[in-house]
Amino acid sequence: MRELTNFHNLLLVIITLITLFVLGLLIYVVWRFGEKRNPTPSKTSHNTVIEILWTVVPVLMLVVIAVPSFALLYHQDVIPKADMTIKATGHQWYWEYQFPNHGELTFDSNIVEADDLKPGQKRLLEVDNRIVVPVNKTVRVIVTAAPDGVLHAWAIPAFGVKIDAVPGRLNETWFRAEREGVYYGQCSELCGVRHGFMPIRVDVVSDRAIPAWLVKARKEFAAAPAGNTEMVATNAAASR
Repeated sequence: MRELTNFHNLLLVIITLITLFVLGLLIYVVWRFGEKRNPTPSKTSHNTVIEILWTVVPVLMLVVIAVPSFALLYHQDVIPKADMTIKATGHQWYWEYQFPNHGELTFDSNIVEADDLKPGQKRLLEVDNRIVVPVNKTVRVIVTAAPDGVLHAWAIPAFGVKIDAVPGRLNETWFRAEREGVYYGQCSELCGVRHGFMPIRVDVVSDRAIPAWLVKARKEFAAAPAGNTEMVATNAAASR
């Protein structure tokens, strides 16, 4: 996300300079070549220097934009060596998470409805089971959707991450959170009637807190495997 912000700031500077230049040029042309100051218009139809400049200068600007743009695309597409891998599967309408490198830990993550919110919890963003990851570690996220489901999108704006969850296909992305805290996202695909009720919550904690959370999560979810039948029935009824 830091690279995305830097690229945005670079484009903002370039766009601002171009806009000011064009505005200044228009003001000068209106002032200099008005009828009073220029009663006899020039009949010049060709100027080699100007035509070369207005071809070469935009090309150079595009090169300046292209270099960081391609670098950013590369960093988004090439997954670095991961310290943790998470598989996110979009269902109608909740997320299922698997931690394949940590004892096949699997659980569902559903929205906390407005009536069940506790003080301090955020409406439409709070979930019953959140993802917990270590700070300053590379997290690889494999994203897909249930075979009998629809398109979803796993997105967390603070991480600069947004990737489609497609039935029968695996996509992947990555992030490295540099500060501990709570980060929220939502499904960013029009996936159905409960599209706005598929939040994502990621808790970034210290390395020391991860083993304790994994032990607790394995015990908690071992007796309640992923696939809440009540929620599935509710979603199926809603989709009909």
